[in-house]
Amino acid sequence: MAYDLWYWPGIQGRGEFVRLALEAAGIAYNDRARVAGEEGLLADLERRGARGPFAPPYLDADGLVIAQVANILLYLGERHRLAPADPAGWLWLNQLQLTIADLVAEVHNIHHPVEMMAYYEEQKPEAARAARQFRAERLPKFLAHFEASVNDAPGDWLTGERWSYGDTSLFQVVEGLRYMFPQRMAALQGDYPGVIRIRDQVAALPGVRAYLRSERRLPFNTDGIFRHYPELDAA
Repeated sequence: MAYDLWYWPGIQGRGEFVRLALEAAGIAYNDRARVAGEEGLLADLERRGARGPFAPPYLDADGLVIAQVANILLYLGERHRLAPADPAGWLWLNQLQLTIADLVAEVHNIHHPVEMMAYYEEQKPEAARAARQFRAERLPKFLAHFEASVNDAPGDWLTGERWSYGDTSLFQVVEGLRYMFPQRMAALQGDYPGVIRIRDQVAALPGVRAYLRSERRLPFNTDGIFRHYPELDAA
């Protein structure tokens, strides 16, 4: 059975955290909105009713509909052994994924610091201030937390001797931040060798390597969550 993954077509966004885990594990899925388009996605979302997802991404697993990235990965982690089997292990990994969700929310808000539905061009001075604060304070704090998690790992990966969905998510974090803040990441990343090592190991996984070379991997762009505006970057 192939899963149906629903997310906005044309951007990596939050859906990419799910895609990477599926691709790394060789799990069959249909990226439904890539075919149905945005109208098809909105129609499917509407038909789910009051107990359906608030927003994509969501996964349709043979009628079981699961939304929110951390929730989807928690489900896949248990079902496909992409997470530790012991409660302490899978709860900690979920906790780390929720921390990544916090980072993603802060990254998104850099471009919309005043008004969520307004364009970046309408709030550029405020975005510049938000970007300075994020580069100087929040980004090192998040990376230091992830580095400590890697350094405390019981093996070559976050949870042992086999990769988990936490590792693929860290890969996406590094890739997104390198795209968004190339100067700042070039200056910072030497302080977090463990995080960069995880990124490199994930990139070398056969499923991820094939995915990155395929048309399924959408490029970063300024419609997604990780957006590169040169005026917001600095070392």
